Amino acid sequence: MKNNINSIAKPQGGKTSKWLRQFSIKSAAFAGILMLTSCESDLDKINENPNDKASVDPKVLLTYVSRDAFQVNGNNMYASRMMIGTDGENVYQYMKWNNDSFDPYTNGLLNTGKMMQEAEKINNKNYSAIGKFYRAYYFFNLSLKFGSIPYTEAVKGESGITQPKYDSQETVMAGILSELKEANDLINNTDKIEGDIIYNGDASKWKKLINSFRLKILITMSKKTTLGSYNVASEFASIAGNQALMTSIADNGELKFADAADSRYTMFNNSGYGSSLYMADYFINLFKARQDPRLFTFAAQTTAAKEAGKPVTDFSGYNGGNPTSPYSDNADLITAKNISKVNDRFYKDPTNEPSSVLSYSEQEFILAEAAAKGWISGSAKTHYDNAIKASFSFYHTYVKNPGQYFAGFDVNLYLASPMVVYNDADTLPNRLEKIMTQKYMTMFHQGQWTSYYDYLRTGYPNYPLQAGVSAPFRFRYPQAEYNYNGTNLKAALNAQYGGNDNINSKPWWLQ
Repeated sequence: MKNNINSIAKPQGGKTSKWLRQFSIKSAAFAGILMLTSCESDLDKINENPNDKASVDPKVLLTYVSRDAFQVNGNNMYASRMMIGTDGENVYQYMKWNNDSFDPYTNGLLNTGKMMQEAEKINNKNYSAIGKFYRAYYFFNLSLKFGSIPYTEAVKGESGITQPKYDSQETVMAGILSELKEANDLINNTDKIEGDIIYNGDASKWKKLINSFRLKILITMSKKTTLGSYNVASEFASIAGNQALMTSIADNGELKFADAADSRYTMFNNSGYGSSLYMADYFINLFKARQDPRLFTFAAQTTAAKEAGKPVTDFSGYNGGNPTSPYSDNADLITAKNISKVNDRFYKDPTNEPSSVLSYSEQEFILAEAAAKGWISGSAKTHYDNAIKASFSFYHTYVKNPGQYFAGFDVNLYLASPMVVYNDADTLPNRLEKIMTQKYMTMFHQGQWTSYYDYLRTGYPNYPLQAGVSAPFRFRYPQAEYNYNGTNLKAALNAQYGGNDNINSKPWWLQ
């Protein structure tokens, strides 16, 4: 089976830079969780290499951790029915993936922990608070990907824990909610945060992102009534009603790219985007049916449309391939000049658009869903409309020459159109489908795996699947865990999945 994902899977920011290897990370071992070993003596102190320092300013680590965490992930675009491959059978497109890695432990979480240690030395609570956010971010995504994971004993190699136990998904989710609550209480809005490439040192914006991420965790756990000591709905209402949240796209949790080494857009100069990657018809057709001009910023015209001289804003000039068809069938569409590639700005523009892990638009969709379900008071329609307006504002702001795509477009008329308008008189399933579909339509190269997880928990929008193939609920654990932490892994498998490490085993959060 051919797998063409390697052409897009590794972000530029994923390389370990020379200075990073100087932070006592040389001895990092992958035993499920990183080990840091150090041996210090008087002789070591006397002979300390000035280029191999035992400590580093947390601002340097913050820059590295942020750059790594906010990169674009391409594989989810196949699983979420937004893109297709035409030069081979992509395991994500055809829902056939297996193992994934624990790389966030050996990179993101290790360096986050190091940043927090260095922050304690200088008593800087802001770096500690942001460290708690990144811990929550990484553990949240790891747990959604696998199920139970090492959490309470994770990243404690220096303390001698080289084979950490696995914690239940409930323990992880309740734990990171507590860490985010602590982060919200710790952060000091008056102190500028150096090394901050996300918010340029503005602690008040970090506070908003932290609280919005608390809402994201809770809405993702919407099938559950409680998480540890937290009541899901009431905790959500408390945060939404009493804590600082995002108020515009200026608060987006996003990384802006720069035309400089190691700072360019993740997919810049990516060969796969220039050759074999095309748009999925399922995704394109949602925009065509709604006459939604955001389509023009995502997709390129078909070759036939270009040759016919059709305007860029002619919806008939766009067509996708079927993500459930054999890849050879979609290759035939290329020969017929009747399939749209991904807009070339995604691989030709070194700065392109920012990459978000949580945007104001997503936050407003989260609040709309909560209001529709009765978790919070207020208007679900207002939040829904705000979310869509914010998405259009984002593309107006960051897409080069937006006038060529949006000239004459009126977002208020769009919000009132039959397929878009939110109606409080509709049934709850219909209202949720509207919310989740529009949320999905904002996620092209944004939010990483959010759309796929939303689909797993809500069923919206209704992804096309091959006959006899179901959407996987999770990934298999890394082979390295079987090799180096097998006893704890097997105990976790027995507790969750009857001992079976299967992609179709349903994890706790979806039960």
